[in-house]
Amino acid sequence: MDQPHHGTAMALNQLGPGRIPECAFARQPFGFRLYTPNDHRQSGPGHPSTFFPCPITEKPTKCLPNKDTAVIYVKGRHLSYQRSKHALTPNTSLVKIEGVDDTKSANFYLGKKVAFVYRAKREVRGSNIRVIWGKVTRPHGNSGVVRAKFRNNLPPKSLGATVRVMLYPSNI
Repeated sequence: MDQPHHGTAMALNQLGPGRIPECAFARQPFGFRLYTPNDHRQSGPGHPSTFFPCPITEKPTKCLPNKDTAVIYVKGRHLSYQRSKHALTPNTSLVKIEGVDDTKSANFYLGKKVAFVYRAKREVRGSNIRVIWGKVTRPHGNSGVVRAKFRNNLPPKSLGATVRVMLYPSNI
């Protein structure tokens, strides 16, 4: 196996098992973003990624992004609309962000942009990919769920779908 072509990945590889570095960009541990089950696969022909053993699981894992490519979003799930026992409030959506499990971690994402990306049937300006933009407004409960308001209310087909929580605008 070739050596990783990124200095950051090499430093991560030398940390040893049980050590997760702190991401200065997102102030979140890298563990939830890098070491997902889908990342433990071998590269195919023409695949640009370099693989190295993960310091935690010792399985082949993708490299950290180099200085030219940065992680600009974190995955989240559209859980539901804000609601009471009987009434729905579709202008506020509940989003569960990957790797966020408490209110303190959720507070980092306040004010960050959220994008629901989907494909439409008809092309507009050469693309059939559309985006509904929103913003994280506040935490919801104690388990890391956040409330987000979108420019247009998210459609019901987006329930359970993946949304992108951008790591900007930054307030670090």
